[in-house]
Amino acid sequence: MQDLYDCTVQYIIENQNKFYRLAYSYVQEEQAALDVVQNAIIRGLEGCYGLRNPLALKTWFYRIVVNESLQYLRKQKNLTTLTEEHTAGLSYTEPAFTEDNEAYAAVMQLPEPMKTVVILHYYEDLTLKQIAEITDTPLSTVKTRLYSALRKLKQTLKEET
Repeated sequence: MQDLYDCTVQYIIENQNKFYRLAYSYVQEEQAALDVVQNAIIRGLEGCYGLRNPLALKTWFYRIVVNESLQYLRKQKNLTTLTEEHTAGLSYTEPAFTEDNEAYAAVMQLPEPMKTVVILHYYEDLTLKQIAEITDTPLSTVKTRLYSALRKLKQTLKEET
């Protein structure tokens, strides 16, 4: 049991930047992404003893990060946001996810299921099978979402040029 815990801790430490990048791609705020990752780590460490297959650690933890990110976004819809004049000078940008990047901006406009597949596949380099496990979706559905998203992105980017 302790070996599984140690393995989980080591995996989290080695991949913390990837988890942050994934969380940031959803929440678009530095501190919020850090909070999401922190919550995911807590959930992961508390739940790692229930992990039956240690080989599934990667997909299991990515699923936790995605779920924590989506939960954060749901909570934020219920909160009143500050106006831009209150937040002037507080901005932070993650170079991989800047709005100046046309492709990334187009990805962010996709419906949530398509956006998740595109982010996990192209920004996090996960296989379609891993994405199916993370999202608890059949592989065929993941493929359909990816190809539909790519068609939409191609159309959107073509219109912008």
